[in-house]
Amino acid sequence: MAKKSKSKGANDSIKVRGFFRLKIMEDGKCVGDTGWKENQVTNDGFDQYICRSIGGIAGSKQVTYGIIGTGTAPAATDTTLDGELTDVAAMRCAVTPSTIQSKTVQFAFTLSSNVCTAAHTIRNVALINHSSTATAATILCGNTFTTSNLATNQSINGSYQLRFQ
Repeated sequence: MAKKSKSKGANDSIKVRGFFRLKIMEDGKCVGDTGWKENQVTNDGFDQYICRSIGGIAGSKQVTYGIIGTGTAPAATDTTLDGELTDVAAMRCAVTPSTIQSKTVQFAFTLSSNVCTAAHTIRNVALINHSSTATAATILCGNTFTTSNLATNQSINGSYQLRFQ
């Protein structure tokens, strides 16, 4: 039996890494910035958003909203964001997706000022597939950042990237 030879330089593996950045804005000025932080892609995120979408399989999900919370980082098996802010229905922020070069998808979102009905100490973020806080959604990915105080007169500009390598 002949040995199979490996092609030198061939690389057929794909990695996906997620990164986010949040800026807290007040009167048009940045008063808080997380910087770019890496995140956790959940098991359901890989399955329902990435694998099923590529395969065109029924039940695949697409990212439509960014969410902010007060809790911990999602584990690989989590489906919801710990401490998600639910003051009002508009707490889930619609995303605008785009691609950067050929290997990065970016989701931009804004939580407008005066949407929060009370100040919050925020510390986590995630991407999900449903607009209503009354309906269960599945998170694709998320993580924590250094806690920040969010006042009712402040907005959040969020950027989330999934980089395929």
